[in-house]
Amino acid sequence: MPETVDSSSGGNVQRADDAAAQVTTGGVVEAPEVAGRGARWSLKRTAAAALVGAVVVYLIVRAAGNPRQFAVVTLNGLTLAGLFFVVASGFTLIFGLMRVVNMAHGSLFLLAGYLALRMQEDWFQEQEGISLSLSGASDAEYGLLGWVVPILAATLIIGVIGVILQQVFLRWNQGQDLRQALITIALSVIFADQMLAEFGGISKKISPPTDWPTSVVLPGDVRFGFFRGVVVLAAAIVIGLALWYVIKRTRFGKIVRAGVDDRDMVSALGINVQLVFAGAFLIGALLAGIGGVLGGTMLSVQPGQDTAFLLNSLIVVIIGGMGSLGGAAIGALALGLVDAYADVYLRFGDTDLTNYSILVTFALLVAVLAFRPLGLFGRPA
Repeated sequence: MPETVDSSSGGNVQRADDAAAQVTTGGVVEAPEVAGRGARWSLKRTAAAALVGAVVVYLIVRAAGNPRQFAVVTLNGLTLAGLFFVVASGFTLIFGLMRVVNMAHGSLFLLAGYLALRMQEDWFQEQEGISLSLSGASDAEYGLLGWVVPILAATLIIGVIGVILQQVFLRWNQGQDLRQALITIALSVIFADQMLAEFGGISKKISPPTDWPTSVVLPGDVRFGFFRGVVVLAAAIVIGLALWYVIKRTRFGKIVRAGVDDRDMVSALGINVQLVFAGAFLIGALLAGIGGVLGGTMLSVQPGQDTAFLLNSLIVVIIGGMGSLGGAAIGALALGLVDAYADVYLRFGDTDLTNYSILVTFALLVAVLAFRPLGLFGRPA
């Protein structure tokens, strides 16, 4: 009997030790493996912090050498970020809320710029003589209406075109991501060919109102473009606040989010989900249109910008997280600053690496996905 008691008590102690070990390790993995994962994660964070620190130190050194240039480059990055956010916010709204992969979003962006330019030239041009500029710039003078009316008309037309695309090509295959992507890619190719045939291949620019100042003077005698520094940034801030309010605080936004999660339940409540989704697609297309006119005034309109801004929108949405408006803002800010800094500061002595600045953009994307596969603010579907 004593031997039996000792044996059972020893077994109980052993089982208790095993249970304690399982509780300590979560009952799933062994404690050494958890420690190994923690060490690898700590090593990743240390490497990322070291890389970010090295970049910050390098920028501080370059800023100390030429503070005025650094201020201008930073402002360029901020204005690019504002434009990226306006365009990407429409993309993330359509993709994040409706799960529609609209690869024709960049085509809507470029078409809006071309339409606004054509309207401005046909309706409001007051030029005498012939302009021989090869850059697409015009010597004509325009009033405030000469810029506001084209931007409103072009944006509304793009909104209607977006709804037509959604109703005719995308509504009947809702939830089939691959098929939707292929359809919208085909539409983008058709749009690109038709725009090239109609508007030509020369880079052109939408003229801002002549009465607006060309630049503003900031502290430190830093001169910066008025349209870039005031109009584009103000538009991005207003659009961001308006979208946040519509999505988070209005009945329409709640219905859209509920319809994405459980369309049958929302339909059972007597709500026309398809009409609500068409309204969401309309807002996304309108944002692409606004971005196209702002981009055509700030930069230019030319073939190839549709794919460039579609790629930028994808990068912004992937960095920020699918369907996250705040993530789109952070992603646009990161992309804009990295793009601006890489275009100027990738010079080391006599070695000029600015032609490879696109690689820095993809390095940013890879770095974010290595630590946050769903993006900075992304959540599982």
